Order: sequence, then structure tokens, then C-alpha cells
Amino acid sequence: MNASRTFATALRVLRQLRHDPRTIALLLLVPVLLLVLLFYVFDADRRAFDGIGASLLGIFPLVTMFLVTSIATLRERTSGTLERLLAMPLGKGDLIAGYALAFGLLAAVQASVATGVAVWLLDLSIAGSPWLLLLVALLDALLGTALGLFVSAFAASEFQVVQFMPAMIFPQILLCGLFAPRDSMQPVLEAVSNVLPMSYAVDGMREVLRHPDATGDFAVDAVVVAGSAVLVLVLGAATLRRRTP
Repeated sequence: MNASRTFATALRVLRQLRHDPRTIALLLLVPVLLLVLLFYVFDADRRAFDGIGASLLGIFPLVTMFLVTSIATLRERTSGTLERLLAMPLGKGDLIAGYALAFGLLAAVQASVATGVAVWLLDLSIAGSPWLLLLVALLDALLGTALGLFVSAFAASEFQVVQFMPAMIFPQILLCGLFAPRDSMQPVLEAVSNVLPMSYAVDGMREVLRHPDATGDFAVDAVVVAGSAVLVLVLGAATLRRRTP
């Protein structure tokens, strides 16, 4: 990998996104709007909003970053841009790292906006520091970015990208402990949930919700989510193709 090529790729992606206001709106506004909607859904039950809102603060950025990253990367390949870039002295690792850096910066902005609105505008009640909440939200957004880059290597169209949502995201939402405690699930489902990164993202949010300081469990959750993002990025670089068949 070459640092200058990686940064050049990231700058190119950011310049393209600057001319796509709809994508920026999707990234920054959709998680916030969903949190506001959830706030009014549970307007009469603040405790329910605090419990579910903290978990969804990690899930919403992951889902939106997954969609935007996978579709944007797929467009690069279907338009022939990716093939032209890889014909240059640009390695797959440089390309994936550049995309990860560009979308990672957007993920940081997205997580900051969503966390700020949840804590200071919607008055999400948490025992821990808002910075810990932001850290988990950021790691979740980065994980969504990594999953989007990985999925884009296997999709032949934007419609197929959307089809990966039920395959990769929905099962994690159902098994992450949002709807039922993971230890109350069937043993097989509990075992599956234990290897899904979203389960640790939700657990990390709940640790911040309940404890004033960072706990050992919180550290484990954060490391698992971050490690999953790195692993998926490596797999994305290994499976990256020049063109869509």
C-alpha cells in the first residue's frame, strides 16, 4: 500500500460526493430523522426510548453507511472507473483503504451529528460519557462502510445491492438482542448472535447506557466491532474485481 495513492483516492471520492447532495442528505439526515421519529413514538415512555434509542443509535449509521458505500462502489465498477483506476499503478489495498478513509470521514460526521441530536436535543439519558456513545456509533458506521465495500464486490447491479440487505443486515438486527435478550434465544440462535458484530455494537451501547465509566465488557465490544470492520476490509480488498461480469 502507498499512502499518497490512498489519500488521492480518498480525495477523489470526497470530491465526487460533494456533487451528490442526495447522498450526503441520506448519510447525515436519515439517522437523525429516524431517531426523532422514534422519540415521538415513545413520547409517553421515556425509559423505553432511552433503552431502544441507544441501541438504534448504533444500528442506523451502520445500515445507512452500508447502503451508500456499497452502491457508490458498485457505480465505480459498472461505469468502468474502477477498471481504469486499477490499470494504473494503484493496488487493491490502496483503493479499498482510500474508499474506507473517505467514507470513514463521512461516518465520523454522521455519528457525531446523530449522537449530538440524541443526547443534547432528544435528551437521551445515559449513565456514561457521550464520547463513549459517539465512539460506538462511529465504529458501527465504519463497520457499515466495510460491509458495503465487501458486498459491492459480489453485486452486479444496485438492485442486487439492496437484496443483500435481508441477507447481511436484517438477520443481525433480529439477533442482536434488540427485540429479545440474546441469552433467552434458542441455543443455536444465541450461538449465531455471538459471532455477529452488530450484537457487540448493541451491547456496547447498552454498557454506556448503564455504567458511568468504560467497563471491561465495553472494551471487548468496541474491539470486536473494530476488528470486524478491519477483517471485512481485508476481505473486500481480496475479493475486489475490476469489472462487473
